[in-house]
Amino acid sequence: MPSDDQTPDADVLRRLRWRCRRGLLENDLFIDRFFERHGESLTTGLVQGLLELMDLSDNDLLDLLLARKEPEGDLANAEVMQVLSMMRVPMA
Repeated sequence: MPSDDQTPDADVLRRLRWRCRRGLLENDLFIDRFFERHGESLTTGLVQGLLELMDLSDNDLLDLLLARKEPEGDLANAEVMQVLSMMRVPMA
């Protein structure tokens, strides 16, 4: 079993980026910026958090990215919270 700090290989990252394509442009902007800043340093724990976020509807994801809502229940875990904090960095 891979450890949470292991870096996924290039093929896994390519498939992950494809999986993260969204219907709302606003979500894609957050996601694209996240990959530009952190794509080379993603860990398996961050990948897991990102995949959990990608299971959400576009509107629910956007609410989390804009901090209009916070994760609840099973989604309120350390990996998801870390990915969200990395994605919520202002667009400046």
